[in-house]
Order: sequence, then structure tokens, then C-alpha cells
Amino acid sequence: MNRRQRKAKPKRDGRSGSATATVDPGSNLDVEDLMERARWLHAQRQFEAAREVCANIIARQPAYTPALNLIGLTYQDSGHHRQAVKEFAKAVAADDLNAACHYNLAVSQQAAGRLDEAAIHFKRAIALGMSRKNIEGFIFQNPAVATCLSRIEETWPILRKPGELFGPAVLRALAGDVFLRCALTMVLVPTEPLERLFTLLRSALLGLVDENSGAMPAVDEATVSLFCVLAQQCFINEYVFAESSAETERATALRKALMRKADSSEPITAPLLAAVASYVPLHALPQARMLAERRWPEVAADLVRQQLTEPLAEADDKASIPVLTSVDDPVSLEMMQQYGENPYPRWTVNPLAAYSADEMRFAFARERNDGALHEILVAGCGTGQHAFQVAQYYPDARVLAVDISLSSLAFARRKTRETGLHNIEYAQADILGLPALGRSFDRIEAVGVLHHLADPETGWRGLLSLLRNGGEMRVGLYSEPARRAIVAVRSLIAERGYRPTAEDIRKCRQEVLRDADRQRWKSVVEVADFYSMSGCRDMLFNLMEHRFTLPRVKAFLDEQRLSFLGFELEDAVFEKFQRQFPGDAALTELDCWQAFETANPNTFRAMYVFTVRKT
Repeated sequence: MNRRQRKAKPKRDGRSGSATATVDPGSNLDVEDLMERARWLHAQRQFEAAREVCANIIARQPAYTPALNLIGLTYQDSGHHRQAVKEFAKAVAADDLNAACHYNLAVSQQAAGRLDEAAIHFKRAIALGMSRKNIEGFIFQNPAVATCLSRIEETWPILRKPGELFGPAVLRALAGDVFLRCALTMVLVPTEPLERLFTLLRSALLGLVDENSGAMPAVDEATVSLFCVLAQQCFINEYVFAESSAETERATALRKALMRKADSSEPITAPLLAAVASYVPLHALPQARMLAERRWPEVAADLVRQQLTEPLAEADDKASIPVLTSVDDPVSLEMMQQYGENPYPRWTVNPLAAYSADEMRFAFARERNDGALHEILVAGCGTGQHAFQVAQYYPDARVLAVDISLSSLAFARRKTRETGLHNIEYAQADILGLPALGRSFDRIEAVGVLHHLADPETGWRGLLSLLRNGGEMRVGLYSEPARRAIVAVRSLIAERGYRPTAEDIRKCRQEVLRDADRQRWKSVVEVADFYSMSGCRDMLFNLMEHRFTLPRVKAFLDEQRLSFLGFELEDAVFEKFQRQFPGDAALTELDCWQAFETANPNTFRAMYVFTVRKT
């Protein structure tokens, strides 16, 4: 089954309609048709009948996960959560890489009061690649969240006072939402409505912390836990939320109180720690190492690990990172400073989880002979997410991942150690200096880096000099047509004189979010990078950005005698393209793609990502 068939299959499985309602569960229909019948019965709340059809399927295929999962859903939807837990556990046992099964199991575990177990499976579901849309949708299912968002929208862009939204009952409802707490600790939650909610929630919780004692009177431990996980979300988005002058003043006072208690060895409460950690990273405090050595209650353990233990380990690791080239180019020095201050992307979920799920579930044949690939270069590896995927896909290859930022490399090395990958070597290097190393590679990955050089083509030629004959290079470049909205924001930044500082990035974001003409910036606000400090700086405040057109790409490929092997795009885009330009040959004709992009300027909204071969 190829990738296109796999993507189409869930749509077929999800069909329902009355035409299947008269099918006998004991008939000789194939499994997929029986599954379709079972889903229709479930949608009609005919739970017993749906289970009967699923039993028929399982009799044929005992480990058929969709049927096992649907049986659990029939019990869950009828309120029988203990039985649902048993059934979902069977589905998870049959397919541990199925995010939906883990999520459904966690929902019933939470309903049955098994909160710790629910957290394990919610986190597993998120780690397996749960989409941004699903995460947002599941959070919206909380009635307290929906009510708060509705009340915020009523007065927007004027913000309500936090006290008007977050009474004791609302705080309890938010604190009791296990999925919400898991999501806040694991992934960036990139959505405008939830950013407003969490910004106000942070302010409300800040106001509950007593400056002298550091306690939060009249709240339970679940609310303290909510404050701790919100602080983790603030760390993940690098404190991109707007803050009022009153908040800044109060957060500063609490930070001073925390530092005073740390210096004097006084007890420090979890609420005080969370309050400070919601506005500044704990590892940036002068007393960071003293705080890391303290014993903390369980409610603050993950917060301490995230904001103290891990960043301090990265700081200690910088001195041991090999240096392959000097950094002398003026633009390279400025870029090194930018990504030193804001390593990008600051990812959280292990990228191998969802990738491995795809590999293990479908075991699709690789198009290339991995055994022939011994040396791979990842140029501009950033924080290592890309290098992880390359190392996983080519497990027998040796991967050299280089970047100009020591902060990014230290982050990548820590993540690599945690995951146990052994075929990646990290080093600091300027791409411009790599040709002097005298090394060569079977494959080079340069996605999202060349367009930040002062002269992208010069850097590209340098990398090609390292590529062996017959080797392949994967390239990612910004598209001029697709980045028009981003260019417009960059013009606004220049007009207003915004600088690439945390304060000005927050101001710029708020101006965009509060603009009455929302459609004007819609395509920018929808990008996940807009919701983190490093992402926003990389996307809108980058000191060097070149944008390409397909004729420019084609001219370079012709000059270098490179064979164009094709773009990486969603199947729906390929299908649309082939309706206009049928035949396999058209897929590698850049003139055809130029005509297609002219008619569909957002085709390469992320980047042109393609592979070429050196002949």
C-alpha cells in the first residue's frame, strides 16, 4: 500500500450511510465493509448491534484495531467507562502506535477516576503525532474552556479582567482536565483563541500568589499543578504572551522574593516557583544551580526538569561540542547571535515517535538502497529535529549534523542522548567554510538554511562540492509567491521600527492580532511559528532572508547540471497538478510547476522542498 492509498483509506473507513444499514452482520462482506456497517450502527447509537458486527470482524482478524477501538467507543458513549477501559486496552495492545486508541483509553480512564493512567495515555497519544487541529479541538471540549473563550470574544480586542473569568469553579474545571494539562507540558499550543485564554489565566494565577509566603490561599493542589503546567507552556513558547505593566511589576516582585529565599535557604513554595517560571526561565536566574539542587514537591518536578535540569545540562555541554570551521563572515556572525539567543525550532515531542509509527505500521519499501549511503551531511541542523528524521530513515549511515549556533547544537545533543540514537555526530560549522574540510558525502540535506546566507547560490555551490558523483541533495528554499503575507508583515516591522527583542516581538504580534482587518494577516497568524518567540523571530524578524522563484531555481540547476527529482508535497496537491499536467514526466518539469504555482501561489507555503542528483 503506497502513501496515497494509506491517506485515502481512513476516508473510506469513515464513510457511513443508510445504504449499509440492512447488511447482515454474519454475511460474507469483507472486513472493510463490515467495519463501515459497524460505524454506521454506532453513529445511530445501536451499540449492541455495532458490537455484534465488530465481534464478527474480530473472529476473522483478532487484532483488527478499528473494530477493537469501536467496541470501546460503544461502551464509552453509553457511559460504561470501566468496560470501555478494558476494550480500549485490547486495541492498544493490538496497535501501540495508534494515537486514537491511546486517546480514547485515556478519556475513559479519566472518567473512571484513574487520572495518573489517563495522563500516561494522553501523553502517548500526543507524542504519536496528534495534529494541531485535534489538540485544539479536544481542549475546546472542556465546557469551562468554551465558556471562557466565548466571554473573551464578546469584548475582544478589549481584554476582560482575569477575575471576571476565573472563579473557583472555573479553575477547578480547568485544573481537572488531564488532557489540557498534558498538552500544555508537551507541545506548543499554536492557536489565537487559546493564547488569549492562557494569557489571562496566567495573570489570574499570578494574582493569587502571596508575595511573602509564596502560597496560593484557598486553592487545591490541582490548581497549583495547573499553574506549573502553564509555566511549562510559557517556557515552550519562550514567553511570547503579552503582559501588562502591572503583571510585569508583580512578576518582578515575586522573582525578587524567590531569589531572596534561594539566597537565604528559606523554603520556596511550588506556586511561587510557577509564578516566576511563567514570566522568565528559571535557568536564567543567578540562583539557578542552587534551585536545581533543592528538593521539590512532585507537583513541580517536571517544571524543574524543564526549566533547570535540562537547560543547565545544555549549558555545560557547549564546551565539548567540536568546532569544524571558524565563523568569520559578518552575516554568519549575526546569524550565530540570533540563533544563539533563540534556538529554532524548540521542539518538544520526539519526532521519531510518529515517524516510527509510519515505518512500523506500513513497512513501505524504501525507494533507495540505504546500504549505499554511508555518509550524510545535514547542513544547518538547528536543534536537531531534522537530523533525527534523517538518522532514523538511514540507520546504517553516519550522519554529520552541523550548525552555526552552539545553543541549538547543545539542545540537539541532549535530545539525541535522551532518545538513544548513535549515528549522529554534531559539530559547529559555518556552511561557507565546509568546502575546506576535504570531506565528501553521499547525501546532503540543506532544508531551510541556504536562504539565510548572504549569497545563497555561493553557499549552495560550496555544498555541492562536497557531494559525491551520483549523490543526492535535498534542498528547502523560501518561495517568493508563497511568502507575500510574511513580506507584508516584515514591511510593517520596518515601518514601526520594531527590533528583534522579546519586548518588540510581543508588541508586533499584538498589533497583528488586534488588527481590525483580520483577513489581512490570516495566513501569517495560522502558521505555528507565529506562536513562539523563536518561531516568530525566525519567520518575521530574521536579519537575512532570500526568497526564490522557480525560474531562479531552474537556472541554478541547469548551471550545475543537476537532475531534478521532484518536490515534496501533499497528495492532494499532486492530484491537482496532474489534472492540469498529466503524466509522470510533468512531475519533474519545473516549467509546468511554474505555471501551476502562478495559478496557485500558496502551493509552496512552507518552502520549495525538493531533491536533486549530481550527475
